[in-house]
Amino acid sequence: METNAENLQHRSFSIKLWPPSKSTRLVLVERMAKNLSTPSIFSKKYGLLSSDEAEEKAKQIEDASFAAANEHFVRAPDGDGTSAVQLYAKESSKLMIEVLKQGSQVTRDATPEMVPGVQETVFDISRGPRSFLDAEEAKELLKPLGEPGNPYTKICFSNRSFGAEAARVAEPILVSCKNQLVDVDLSDFVAGRPEEEALEVMNLFSAALEGCSLKTLDLSNNALGEKGVRAFAALLKYQDRLEELYLMNAGISEEAAKAVAELIPSTEKLRILHFHNNMTGDEGAKSIAEIVKRSPVLDDFRCSSTRVDMEGGVALCEALGTCANLKKLDLRDNMFGVEAGVALSKALAVHVSLVEIYLSYLNLEDEGATAIANVLKDSAPSLKVLEMAGNDITAEAAPALASCIAAKKSLAMLVLSENELKDNGSISIAKALEGLNQLQEVDMSNNSMGRVGARVLAKAVIDKPDFKLLNINGNCISDEGIDEVKEMFKKFPGKLGPLDENDLEGEEEEEEQDGDEENDGELEAKLKHLEVNEED
Repeated sequence: METNAENLQHRSFSIKLWPPSKSTRLVLVERMAKNLSTPSIFSKKYGLLSSDEAEEKAKQIEDASFAAANEHFVRAPDGDGTSAVQLYAKESSKLMIEVLKQGSQVTRDATPEMVPGVQETVFDISRGPRSFLDAEEAKELLKPLGEPGNPYTKICFSNRSFGAEAARVAEPILVSCKNQLVDVDLSDFVAGRPEEEALEVMNLFSAALEGCSLKTLDLSNNALGEKGVRAFAALLKYQDRLEELYLMNAGISEEAAKAVAELIPSTEKLRILHFHNNMTGDEGAKSIAEIVKRSPVLDDFRCSSTRVDMEGGVALCEALGTCANLKKLDLRDNMFGVEAGVALSKALAVHVSLVEIYLSYLNLEDEGATAIANVLKDSAPSLKVLEMAGNDITAEAAPALASCIAAKKSLAMLVLSENELKDNGSISIAKALEGLNQLQEVDMSNNSMGRVGARVLAKAVIDKPDFKLLNINGNCISDEGIDEVKEMFKKFPGKLGPLDENDLEGEEEEEEQDGDEENDGELEAKLKHLEVNEED
């Protein structure tokens, strides 16, 4: 939220980020409940929670995370509470994935063997708290997998840390069943181990699984680096029919990315490729681009938070031009810039099947955003999600964006937060939304929007049959404007997000009051992109 940060530099008071207000805590609970009950890569592994169960669990997670962060702040105060906020977010994320791994009550009450007609079954030891396995525990835990004639074709060893002794127990068991395996999840399976031991474990598992031909492989959350990737060489070199590959938060550096591209013999059948939260950089991105070029049926590509700059961004975007089957594209949180944005616009011309596109925090600016919007307007007729937050987009690019949005009759979610669209740009976007009857969520927060823009946006979405949430917080809406918007949503209060961060531009207030208001704004900005992940 750069504009807020710039404004704060001119103020004389210090902002306290901790503790959060009640309203901010409630917003976090809502976001976590949505994460726990919305389909994602993690729900694919572990299942979804019902809405009621997700809400209950989200409250418990928030309470526990707040308590841990508050204890940290009391024990080691750091002035503005930044470290407490970081711990709050980290604990919330960690607990969310633990809750998903435990599954819903319905999921916990059933096992694959209890479902008639199901041929493929999953051997999953990931549920429950993270733990270190010794040899005896591994022997007992893996016993069913070693039984002759067992039905397991999918294994998940995530969340259990294998040391060398436990890995030696697992090795012959994996050898005995490797030819029947099609899905292998080894994410987060050496957590907390010294590098030397972790590499030994990886080599043991790789050797045990050598020769098996998989459809899905997940090596996320293992801090692989090049050494780790090459430790899996015996396994990777046989993967010529992979359909899904996950390498998230896995230490995929430039060298590691080159090793992945070198070791996997074929990605002709690859449909899903996910890199996230790595330190891949430009040169590593070029290696990933080579993998993409060799993946003609790719339909879900994620390369977010990978420290890719303009040069690597251009290489990736040009490679994406060879993938005509993409349905989901996530490039968020990189440093692409305008040139990469223009390169991406050219690639999007072939992506007629796109359903979701996430392009937030890419430094696209008006030129890059306009180029993308102009091409996307005539492509992706079934687009449901468009996200371009935090790209320094101004009202200058609004006509192109509005024209693109108006053409997307299936659009359900639009996120343009943390830009500089102001009233003129917001009004253009609002008019484009008028004919979109499947719209469910619009986020135009932090856009320096005033009373007029807020009213027009509210009017554009209020009567849509499936609409769920309008977020226009963090703007410059007057008290009168806020009252007007609230009155419009009087019959549907749940469809209007919080409005406690709006402030008239340039309005001076008492330092103490102003400090309290900015407190939650800064805190919520830090928590805004909290999502389920398996990062440490």
